Amino acid sequence: MNNSDIQDCIDDATYDFTLGESNTAISKLNKITQLHPESFSAWLALAEVLFSQEQYQLSLQAAENALALNPKDIHINTSLSRIWVARGNKEKAEHYNAQVRMLSWKNELNNSTEKETL
Repeated sequence: MNNSDIQDCIDDATYDFTLGESNTAISKLNKITQLHPESFSAWLALAEVLFSQEQYQLSLQAAENALALNPKDIHINTSLSRIWVARGNKEKAEHYNAQVRMLSWKNELNNSTEKETL
């Protein structure tokens, strides 16, 4: 399965979630992550759906898998901050929130440098 096909499956699961079929979405995303454990997008989507269902431990596990694949992604760091808030660990939540701020600043600096060269 190529990346486009994997993304189509993730989009299908996300659509199920938007229709209120969270268990179906989780099942589909679990299957995708089993077949394609290198799919950052699948792990991120799974973490978010599990979080919405207040399955914080499973959400954390999915988020940590996504983080291992792409530690500089703002979205996964935001998700981890939210998960740790829900789990009541202020220190870890603040750590990931700080990561988000740093990554955001780096993006802003990179974008301003690109605009200056144009």
